[in-house]
Amino acid sequence: MTEQTAGRPTLASIAAAAGVSLPTVSKVVNGKTDVAPATRQRVLALLDQYDYVPQVRRVVAEPESPLVDVVFTALDSPWAVELLRGVTESGLEVVVDSLAARPQGGDWVRSLIAGGRRGAIVVTSRITPADQRRLGRSQLPVVVIDPVDMPGPDVPSVGATNWSGGMAATEHLVELGHRRIAVIGGPEDYLCSRARIDGYRAALDRAGIPVDPALVRHGNFHHDGGYERARELLELPDRPTAVFAGSDEQAFGVLEAARQAGLSVPGDLSVVGFDDLPMARWSSPPLTTVRQPLADMGRMAGRMLLELINGQELASQRVELATALVPRASTARRP
Repeated sequence: MTEQTAGRPTLASIAAAAGVSLPTVSKVVNGKTDVAPATRQRVLALLDQYDYVPQVRRVVAEPESPLVDVVFTALDSPWAVELLRGVTESGLEVVVDSLAARPQGGDWVRSLIAGGRRGAIVVTSRITPADQRRLGRSQLPVVVIDPVDMPGPDVPSVGATNWSGGMAATEHLVELGHRRIAVIGGPEDYLCSRARIDGYRAALDRAGIPVDPALVRHGNFHHDGGYERARELLELPDRPTAVFAGSDEQAFGVLEAARQAGLSVPGDLSVVGFDDLPMARWSSPPLTTVRQPLADMGRMAGRMLLELINGQELASQRVELATALVPRASTARRP
């Protein structure tokens, strides 16, 4: 490595190491397409090797409406749309980024810095220690919504009371006389999924009902995950009479599996979701669910990020908004 500034690699030193011109490296950093693929890969490898972070280029924007990135793991559900609606109502101008649309997930941190954004809201994703170091050096604030795992103490986050929501859903089914109650969580390593299942376990324990491991399944929070896990549950010799689906989309999958199995909902099987998406009230039957204040979560994350951009100190690094049971017609007393 050649010359650096105060120990920090420069574009000139990256260019020298790659054997290319300074304008070529600049094009790669700024996402220009007129660079040969092999050259681009060589420069990107050196940028990663030397942990290069561009100088932050501030955009010209009104103080009340800075431009920020909203980074989703994937934009593939109404859940994401509800969160985004809340963010856009918080006084921020947003650029939406989907990691699923990037080759190998891409490098959202580099895009954030090179794009001159003022900060980012990251939804249901992990921020690695390397990401945190680069963001810290660039002094770009980030707020996480519904983090996959517990974020570090310096990473502000917004979530919901997933544990109490899982408990409320299960207690509702217990009060209706159900004892064979299954749960379909999301991915096992997701913090919100673990909390909802822990709430389910706590409700059964309070009612004196042993947890049957055969009734605890994990999906992916999407329709297909609920459908596949429900088919497995409904084929058990002693099938459940109720299912807490862990998300509305999974609940819709459970409704489809019950229909194909010739079971009526709620006559043969009660179903509870989680989220209270707009279509929950229009499903057949209308879905009993736990309301997660998704738009409010987006608005809260936006306000927190705006405070950080304006140099204000947050009242709390971790905010959890309340969930609430919404009874509808997909649950009934045990047959």
